[in-house]
Amino acid sequence: QVQLVESGGGLVQAGGSLRLSCAATGRTSSIYAMGWFRQAPGKEREFVAQITWRGGITYYVDSVKGRFTVSRDNAKNTVYLQMNSLKPEDTAVYSCAANWAGSSGWDYWGQGTQVTVSS
Repeated sequence: QVQLVESGGGLVQAGGSLRLSCAATGRTSSIYAMGWFRQAPGKEREFVAQITWRGGITYYVDSVKGRFTVSRDNAKNTVYLQMNSLKPEDTAVYSCAANWAGSSGWDYWGQGTQVTVSS
């Protein structure tokens, strides 16, 4: 089992920055990758970015490339999402998720944190 807790959301003006954190506890040694997702009101949940737990390989959805950076601190069992040049369309509840080694999907989810970007 893995527990995930996000923090760092809030209200920011367009063009501003926020850094989200996702702290993992439990059997973190079995995590293969960590991901960030977001869901805006009335829309489906959208993949944002991911990073492999050991190798640090990253992948981003096109809409955030060049603006968002995902990173991890293995010593702290924490993954970060640095969000720069924020746009109103980035407004959503952001959630982190963990992919268990050997699993094809996202197995554990955090509760989410609200990010609101004002124009």
